[in-house]
Amino acid sequence: MNQLSSGALDDLSASLRGQVLVPGDAGYDDARKIWNAMVDRRPAVIVRCAGAADVRKAVDFGRENNLLISVRGGGHNIAGTAVCDDGLMIDLSPMKSVRIDPQAARAYVEPGATLADFDHEAQAFGLAVPLGINSTTGVAGLTLGGGFGWLSRRFGLSVDNLLSADVVTADGKLLHASAQDNEDLFWAIRGGGGNFGVVTMFEFQLHSVGPQIYGGLVVLPLEQGREALVKYREALKTMPEAMTVWAVMRLAPPLPFLPESVHGKPILAFAVCYTGDLDKGPQAVEVVRGLGKPYGEHLGPMPYAAWQKAFDPLLTPGARNYWKSHNLESLQDGLIDAVVAAVESVPSPQCEIFFGHIGEAAMRIPVPTTAYPHRSAQFAMNVHGRWDDPKDDDRCIAWARDIFRATEPYAQGGVYVNFMTQDETARVGAAYGANFDRLVQVKTRYDPQNLFRHNQNIRPSAP
Repeated sequence: MNQLSSGALDDLSASLRGQVLVPGDAGYDDARKIWNAMVDRRPAVIVRCAGAADVRKAVDFGRENNLLISVRGGGHNIAGTAVCDDGLMIDLSPMKSVRIDPQAARAYVEPGATLADFDHEAQAFGLAVPLGINSTTGVAGLTLGGGFGWLSRRFGLSVDNLLSADVVTADGKLLHASAQDNEDLFWAIRGGGGNFGVVTMFEFQLHSVGPQIYGGLVVLPLEQGREALVKYREALKTMPEAMTVWAVMRLAPPLPFLPESVHGKPILAFAVCYTGDLDKGPQAVEVVRGLGKPYGEHLGPMPYAAWQKAFDPLLTPGARNYWKSHNLESLQDGLIDAVVAAVESVPSPQCEIFFGHIGEAAMRIPVPTTAYPHRSAQFAMNVHGRWDDPKDDDRCIAWARDIFRATEPYAQGGVYVNFMTQDETARVGAAYGANFDRLVQVKTRYDPQNLFRHNQNIRPSAP
């Protein structure tokens, strides 16, 4: 363990607006706790930053004391990269400011903000940006990996709507990155993760969405899964871009619109978000209602901010989570057969497999435009192992890995970097794809000593 003198820590604390925590301090254990309970690490020191000046001080302190640095935004990353053992955790979670400029349709977002924080401010003006599906997710980590959600078919990825960012680099400088300033850095942070520095402010282009959307769930018996997914595959070809439909396979949770006899049975659920004219909502969702004979459905107008929280009860912090993920160009018959069979043998009632439909707008951006390379991926498939008891680790992880292997022949080979677990360093090349070599060049320029390496790491070139 890196030995830090009390004098050095006192000097650091005196130089900050935020707080320094070390093991034994009140609040230390809460600060190191993150969404995935499989990750239990103990940093030597945690700096809870109050602003960009604190971030600069923390980066300098970590570099000067030769500490491993991890960076926490929302703490939601499956691999647990937010927290390190024996090093310095730069905790950005106190930096939650979200400022909306409704006239210019711009959002200025600090890196500790969650999707719920963002939606609360933006939806007050009927504005939104494509960002995830779980309101407790952090805006920062989601965006740096590419970012997609219910609005991506219509408005692209999170990074496609990023206009600029302020970044503290490995030398402690604060740089502005945009299409006009430090263009190579701006390119790299749009999909290259936290490899290049600590973002202290994001500027997004906003779009008119909500505050009401039309959406909900259509829940089918899994026995109809194969036929329904084939119909879904066809229906996507003519769906308006204002409508996004994801497919989720799992055991039925106790949803109020489902008969009690259905709870715990294997299901295929279609999650629907239509952001066009509300009065056209009922007509738009008819195609989804026709995919099978449902156990139950819940469709209608609802606040967009509420839909962004609809899956929160299934994704609460504190459970054990293990993911395996593929990018898909299409839903081939063999793939459909494999996932339907897998859901019949889930090892825990919390496990699920979903097809997140990205499609359309995100696919029209040329691959070299941003660091995110997977422009031909129509879906991100995620096998989500989730359970509570550590004794179930082996069988739940084995289930996820088995499905991953069974579906590999139908996948593109690439992977969404935000869905990668901590044991998948061998897939780093697949995560960054055709843009990897250019990312190495940018990394070598801005972080030649690989200070920011507690991530899906892009190593700089050797000098």
